[in-house]
This record gives sequence, C-alpha cells and structure tokens, in this order.
Amino acid sequence: MDLLGTTAFLLISLCCLFLLAAWRKGTQRKNLPPGPTPLPIIGNLLQLKATNIAASLKKMSEKYGPVFTVYFGSDQAVILYGYDVVKEVLVDRGEEFTYRGSVPSADKTNRGLGVLMSNGKRWVELRRFSITTLRNFGMGKKSTEEHIQEEAEHLMKELQAKKGQPFNPALLFSCATGNVISRILLGERFDYQDPKYLQILRFLIQAFRLESSVNGQLYNFFPRIMDYLPGPHQTFFKSLSSIQEFISQKIKEHEKSLDINAPRDFIDSFLIKMEQEKHNSKTEFTRENLMMTGYDIFIAGTETTSTTLRSILMILVEHPAVQAKIHKEIDQVIGRERAPSMKDRTGMPYTEAAIHEAQRFMDLIPLGFTRMVKQDFEIRGFTIPKGATLYPILSSALHDPKQYKNPYQFDPEHFLDERGAFKKNGADIPFSAGKRNCLGEGLARMQLFLYVTTILQSFWLKRPPGVTKIDLTPEVSGLGNIPHQIPFCFSPR
Repeated sequence: MDLLGTTAFLLISLCCLFLLAAWRKGTQRKNLPPGPTPLPIIGNLLQLKATNIAASLKKMSEKYGPVFTVYFGSDQAVILYGYDVVKEVLVDRGEEFTYRGSVPSADKTNRGLGVLMSNGKRWVELRRFSITTLRNFGMGKKSTEEHIQEEAEHLMKELQAKKGQPFNPALLFSCATGNVISRILLGERFDYQDPKYLQILRFLIQAFRLESSVNGQLYNFFPRIMDYLPGPHQTFFKSLSSIQEFISQKIKEHEKSLDINAPRDFIDSFLIKMEQEKHNSKTEFTRENLMMTGYDIFIAGTETTSTTLRSILMILVEHPAVQAKIHKEIDQVIGRERAPSMKDRTGMPYTEAAIHEAQRFMDLIPLGFTRMVKQDFEIRGFTIPKGATLYPILSSALHDPKQYKNPYQFDPEHFLDERGAFKKNGADIPFSAGKRNCLGEGLARMQLFLYVTTILQSFWLKRPPGVTKIDLTPEVSGLGNIPHQIPFCFSPR
C-alpha cells in the first residue's frame, strides 16, 4: 500500500473510532440501566433476533437483570423484565406512566390520534368517552352476550357445513369477532359472504402478520430508511389505509341518517358529541379523532380476539386430555341442548382455567405496548430520564417462574387451586394492566368463553388425517405472536 493509501486508511479508521467514541459517550448517561453496547445507527440489532425479539430480551435479562437498556436502531429503550418490575410500573406507579411511547409503524398510521396511541388530555377524554359509550351500547352486559350467542349460531352453521373436513378457520373467526364489535361500533352485522367485509378482514389479518414479521421489525428499527425502500412493510400501510377508509365511509353513512335524539351506536354517539362541542376550539371530539378511534376499536376488537380464539383451539387439538375434561364439564353444566351463557362460567372452573392458560401460553402481545417517561424517575437503583421509552414485557410476566410452576408448558393447573376451583393470578396480564390496559378486555373474555364452549359443545378438535403434530410455535414473533395458518378438523361429537 502506498503512502497516500496508508494515510487515507488511517484517517478513515480514526474517523470511525471518533464516531464510535462519540456515540458511546452520548449513550452512556449517568446511572442508566446496563445493557449490551450499541453500534452507531444499528444499535443492538446484532444482538436481537428479529424473528423472536422476546427470546433475545429474555437472554439479555439473564445477564443484565430486570431493568436494562437496549437500542432499537438509534432509539434508546429501557426494558422491564419480570412480573415484579412490570407490575411496579404499570400498576403500583401506573399514574406516572400513562403516556404511550413511540412505535414508528403505529406513529405513522395513527398520527397521535384516536385512543390507542394518543397522550395527555386527548387520551383521557377519548378513553373516558369510549369506555362509557361502549358500556352504554352493551359491552359487558346481557345485550352483548345475546349478540355473541347469535353470532355463535352463525359460526356453528359454517363449521357444521365443513362436515369434519380440515380447514383454516382464521377468516371465519375474524368474521364472527368482527361482527360483535361492528354491532357496537357501526350498528350493523355483515354476512359472512359479504365481499367488501371479507376484503377488509383479509387486510386486517395480513397487516397483523406483517406488523410482527421481520420487515415489520426492521421498519420500527429504521423507519426513516425503510420509508423509502420497497417491501412488505409498504403493503402493511396500504392495508391499514384501506381499513381507515372503510371506517371513514361508515362515518359518512352515519352522518346522512343521524338522529341526535336516538343514537344507534358508537359512531352516532361520537357525532352527537362533536355537535355539542362544535364551538369549543380545543375539543378533542373531531372527525379525525372519530375515524381513528373507530379504527382503533375495530382492529383491536376483531383480529386480536380472532387470533386468540384460533390459538386456543389449536392448543386444544394438541392436548386432547384437556379437551376431554372441557367436554365433560360442558356436558355436566350446560348439556347438549341449550346455548352456553356467561352464568355458566362460575360453574366451569376447569374450562375457565384452560382458556386463561391458553392465553398465557400463546402470549399474543409478548412485548406489550410502550410507555413514555414523563419525568426522571428512579427504579431498582437506576435513573430513567424524562422522554425515555419503556417496554414493560408482558411475556416476562406471563412466563415468570416465580408465578407459574411450569411457565413454558401448557398446564391449566396454573389457574386451579387444590380444591379444583378457578384461581386468579396477578401475573395473568395478556391484556396489559393499569391505566392503559385494553379497554375491550371484558368483551374479549366474554367472546372467548362463549365461542370456545359453543364449539366444544358440538365438536372434537382434531388434526387433519396424516398429520401427527400441529406446530404451536409462532409463525412470526414481533409485536404479536402470530400462529401458523394451519388447517384442523371440527369433528361432530
């Protein structure tokens, strides 16, 4: 190498070392929790397995403890790992951590609007209104139970028509769960063959999977770069845009037929609230917030419940002994003639335990949802600065060995006491916990109990002929643990 080349090489090397030193100095704030050393731009990408970030964080927690620092690209995040520390932040100190942290993909689609990703006064007012209005239209009440029972009848007709042949029920379950939330939100029910409705549900299924795929993870690491690159992440945003347009169209239809004295559903109620506050320049009840709140409720109330239902049934396929015990309990408490109802739940502790355990085992939202630190605070001897992003890892609570005897095995006994009665567990937080827990938790749990018992009242769940094992590991694991799109059989009992 000539002198000029050697000089250039040395200058480039010195520049790289200078940049690395500057980066490390900037990331090493006083008393920040420990963590793996990040690299410029890519952060800790090399230490994070994009196909299963939760597993990577578990490994890091074994080295750095329950509170540690990770860099997702150039974005600093503080990880809370284990039930005790997650509970401390979400529940014990929940009032301090009501602000949602940044998630680039959701920031782009929601733009700080609606109830899921908003903060401050906007979030307080929209959440309060949403909870009250959803309850007014029956969420958690007898009327909603009757809607679910009616939807279960439609679902059963579709399942019976399969005559025990293997099929993938993902879209069918989305139809059922989507109709329950649509009655409350939109005031209507859609036919299972409605092409426009089916297309919206396909967009939703696709988007939920893409969000948790490797491309979805890379987008959240490097949004500024990925915005300019082609790939599946662009399809993700197009799918969600189509769902938002669907909600916007429904709002226009409601405006044309609105009777302010007789609200029919959530959208009507929001439109009436908009009219009441039209002279308030600081109101949060705007068309933009209506569209985004309706979008948040629709996507959260449809695909998460549908995916959970499908996962529960897939788990029961692989655990026929558990399935047999649920069958026995159904026969003893409900019988084969009448439809299951919520009053049956207290008399069916094993079924209730199996459903809770399946939710714990499947771990639908392993990373939880982010929080933003509003002011400096101390935790476990570390100082977390204002503006930092917190990740309370729900998976770490659901698999905490101090809370569950066999945390990585499916075992309904986790939720049964020595007398066989249903036993609650504080670490059972698949819907998160505290001030920003899922506002539709009660509705989701009602649907899961009624759909599972209605299906098992009439069917054995079995593998397809020739299949010796169903893969219960997630097909993709990121924001969500998405199960494989696997067919199985609903065989008449």
